[in-house]
Amino acid sequence: MTRIVAGAWGGRTLQVPKSGTRPTSERVREAVFSRLDALGAVEDARVLDVFAGSGALGLEALSRGAASAVFVEIAGGSAKVIRANIAALGARGQTTVEVSDGARFVTGLGVSDRFDLVFLDPPYALASYVITEVLAGLTAHLAPEGLMVLETSKQYATPEIPSGLMVSATKTYGDTLVNFLELAANQATSGGNAR
Repeated sequence: MTRIVAGAWGGRTLQVPKSGTRPTSERVREAVFSRLDALGAVEDARVLDVFAGSGALGLEALSRGAASAVFVEIAGGSAKVIRANIAALGARGQTTVEVSDGARFVTGLGVSDRFDLVFLDPPYALASYVITEVLAGLTAHLAPEGLMVLETSKQYATPEIPSGLMVSATKTYGDTLVNFLELAANQATSGGNAR
């Protein structure tokens, strides 16, 4: 069982796909959002949840005051679960669900598309170069003060962080490794829409 940890929908249960996903544990979500809340990164944020699975990360952000969320999930069954969770929470007006792989979605973004908060929780066994490709593509779509949260496993190769991004913090929760990424200093000053 997965549930929303806090905010307007705190305690509400979420459906999870029957197979093929590994939802972020409530303990990890609580720790991640504690940090994000302390940084003021969630309130009114435009959120992107890539490799969304059940949508728990993006829905947690909405519960805590994010303005909108786009969920990207390649598996049709998982996308159906995300839509069901959105409907159960009454969040249709704040959300979009895209059935696509992360790399294809990123290449289809418009020049002006910007996100304040991006979650990437890829399958642990996904090739690290694919994750690096998605990170690199998203660099142009991260708002200047925006953050990316990348969840990986200590058991697999850590993806290379593209030159346009820098790691601002790394936290370990059991086998889970969470990197908080932001634009490198020279990227943040080159343009984009501030929150």
